[in-house]
Amino acid sequence: MDISYRGRTIQASPIRKFKPYADDALKRGIKVYFLNIGDPDIPTPKPIIEAFHSFSDPVLAYGPAQGFLELRQAIADYFGGYNIPLDANNVVVTTGGSEAILFSFAAVADPGDEIIIPEPFYTNYNGYASLASIKIVPLTLSVDDGYRLPPRAQIEAKITPRTKAILLCSPNNPTGTVYTEEELGRVAAIVKERNLFFIGDEVYKEFIYDGAVHKSILEFGDIADRAIVVDSISKRFSCCGARIGCIITRNCDAYQAVLRFAQARLCPPSVEQQAALAAYRMGMDYFRPVKEEYQRRRDVLYEGLKSIPGVVAYKPQGAFYITVKLPIKDCDHFVAWMLTEFNLDGETVMVAPAAGFYATPGKGLNEVRLAHVIEVDKIKRGLEILRAGLAKYKTLFP
Repeated sequence: MDISYRGRTIQASPIRKFKPYADDALKRGIKVYFLNIGDPDIPTPKPIIEAFHSFSDPVLAYGPAQGFLELRQAIADYFGGYNIPLDANNVVVTTGGSEAILFSFAAVADPGDEIIIPEPFYTNYNGYASLASIKIVPLTLSVDDGYRLPPRAQIEAKITPRTKAILLCSPNNPTGTVYTEEELGRVAAIVKERNLFFIGDEVYKEFIYDGAVHKSILEFGDIADRAIVVDSISKRFSCCGARIGCIITRNCDAYQAVLRFAQARLCPPSVEQQAALAAYRMGMDYFRPVKEEYQRRRDVLYEGLKSIPGVVAYKPQGAFYITVKLPIKDCDHFVAWMLTEFNLDGETVMVAPAAGFYATPGKGLNEVRLAHVIEVDKIKRGLEILRAGLAKYKTLFP
């Protein structure tokens, strides 16, 4: 018997598909520095851990489909701290940001419809587009100009009768680009005139460097009925395993659609919602030292990459990723080779090949994404290994 077309064609995650090679390397006694995945080693805040430990209800029961009112209000209040007025009924709590992406896609687009997304983009957009049976129309950006958005005419050229939304991720995964107010306004004007939705992935909004400023799509009042924000606590509070995200929208029809999707899966995790509530009550002071640490790590990673011959890199303005061109042709092969054939004094490094962060076939073959989510000394060692590995690889596969 045949499985579904979706099951046959959904892409393997470029972040995780080489994990078996890494596991095998570990079994062989090779130490692996994991720069492939945005899984921070910043300690999860104590209030979050304490919320898990203090749960004592006699029954772990269902909660509301849209999430506990107290948490939804805390999320609304959090955005209020950025002068973005919301109330609890603008928020649906989801099982991670991943479910928020899927629900958003399904709420605005039918099978065969299209969503325009600048590429490279968060690789799991591809997966959730497959699940929703919609088409991602890529708007290809370049490291050469820091992955800036093109002029309005080039964006509008991607619009067809099947286009339902434009999605921007800022700060961006996988490039670290922070879109300016003018760039966001450019897209806001398009969606208003073309009767489209504007989806904003704002998971990394706290992690902005070098004086850059984050602008939420929720701040554009003239598209208040078109804006949908997907969000998550995973990176914000260094608790990727808690699986709590949310969708925020002032559009009543979109909200009701998402709520019905949420009812179909019953409820988001209850104990994790209590932990998320504790996180949102910590206050903004939590982020200052965390952001400073990520900026230190970014600086070390960027300067180290720039010093490697043939590497082309753009300094990220936000998040904790950097996408770079390597002086080789096939980064999938290189990543596998680093894990199976190469080590430097018993150590190697794992990065994510970038082809899976594109929708355009053939793009990103000579690019990788790295995440600066491990300690500075480990990043420095990972760079040493990467430099040596590239030098060796180029002699074997010129």
